[in-house]
Amino acid sequence: MGKALQTAVARQRMLLSSRLSGPMQRLANACVAVWPEREALEKILEQGFEVLPYCKYLFILDDKATQITSNISHKGPLPDNFGRDRSKRPYLADAIAGEKFSLSNSYISRNARRPTLTAAQHIVDDSGQLLGYLGVDFDLRELPLTREVYRQPEEWMQIKGDPAIRGGLFLQERIDSAMDKRIDEVLDLIVELVEVYGVFHAKLHFSSSRATLWLLDDPLRYRLLDIEDLTDTDICLAWKRYDYPADADIPLERVKDVFQTLRDLRFMDETLYLRAGSLNIYNGIVGLNFSCDGSHYMHWSEFLDKNVDFWLGTNNTEYNNDNAE
Repeated sequence: MGKALQTAVARQRMLLSSRLSGPMQRLANACVAVWPEREALEKILEQGFEVLPYCKYLFILDDKATQITSNISHKGPLPDNFGRDRSKRPYLADAIAGEKFSLSNSYISRNARRPTLTAAQHIVDDSGQLLGYLGVDFDLRELPLTREVYRQPEEWMQIKGDPAIRGGLFLQERIDSAMDKRIDEVLDLIVELVEVYGVFHAKLHFSSSRATLWLLDDPLRYRLLDIEDLTDTDICLAWKRYDYPADADIPLERVKDVFQTLRDLRFMDETLYLRAGSLNIYNGIVGLNFSCDGSHYMHWSEFLDKNVDFWLGTNNTEYNNDNAE
């Protein structure tokens, strides 16, 4: 997980903890007065849905982490878990180690097989003696948080591919594909579709002579075009015209430069060459997949700052093959 994504997750966990700790502390305090009567404890847990309406199960454990109530659900008690030893469960590790309130990392639940997390609250008497634990399970899809849309950071990402392909890199060489033979026609049409016909994400698969395109007016479905489509300018007649989006990250006048540079990388070497390349105009990210099966994702401006010599390593004495992997 990248640092930016980790930060987004940490923020959501902090918000969730702040919402849960108060209600769970009050429920735990209510349990002290009736401890350890199972029926009375289960009635208190049923009342827990009034303050935690989005939880899935509530349950009580003794100080050894053995369950002394049923699981209480919105549909009523589920007695099968009574007597269950939860002391070895990872989601209770922090609570057993001494955390008065803890929120587990998410995990796949045993029964529903869905992402779940568990919050645990110490139940202590007036003298501070630990009586047991209040546990609450949450299905991630039912949590009430209003999540901000996670945005991919713009820094260059490099991902190595299949080691078997990298190991055999120098035993292969590029063979002209149908797209290679008509590359200028294809690129002119793709640029036109991006600039005028509402394509906001275009990926060219040079080796297999196809393209996958995403459109502004139907963004949830991609279009797959073969080489016949990509060399037939009449397809523009079937697509709606759009003004180039004002909120696109890459300026209109630089779109063609990106695709021309993809062309250069396709033909830069007979062994190390581009297999596929993409551009998303909204986040400005260029995606590259090379013959060594390595992938790169970088901002268009950084991409255009680098020439073919950079990718081949001929202008950098410290360069090694990992840069293309």
